[in-house]
Amino acid sequence: MQDPQVTGSSPAGDAYGPPPTLQQQPYPQQSYPPQDGSVQNTYPPQAGTVPADQGLSDTAAGTLAYVTIIPAIIFLIMAPYNTRTFVRFHAVQCLALGVLWFCLGLIAVIPILGWIVWLLGSLTLLVAWILCLVKASQGSYLKLPVISDFASKQSGYAIA
Repeated sequence: MQDPQVTGSSPAGDAYGPPPTLQQQPYPQQSYPPQDGSVQNTYPPQAGTVPADQGLSDTAAGTLAYVTIIPAIIFLIMAPYNTRTFVRFHAVQCLALGVLWFCLGLIAVIPILGWIVWLLGSLTLLVAWILCLVKASQGSYLKLPVISDFASKQSGYAIA
């Protein structure tokens, strides 16, 4: 008996036929961009794109502002970033979340009831912080009840 790999036939026989070659594509060959010249831009331009000589994009700076309060403070002071309302909004919102977290720490001094409030408040702030970070990376924002209105007034960034 000959080896099927040597003869080129399959072990089940030739019931399946030969494998498709490069000329026998099961689907039509497509190229990008279309050959007829009808290029459609289905994606809107990304929010916050800036030239390379002006530093980080707005989305990257807005996301980085949530890492700690240090980048948020730097973005409120440094020249190219403190003029961008999107970056300022997220920096102020991050600082407001930090102040709220500090106030929760003061409440944690109270035994039992303070510990419960601190635990629930910290978990809530952690989830809100992660959601704000994700939304900033997408070029959007998370509307927090009082904090977002305050950050909007301080930064000049219009929120709905």
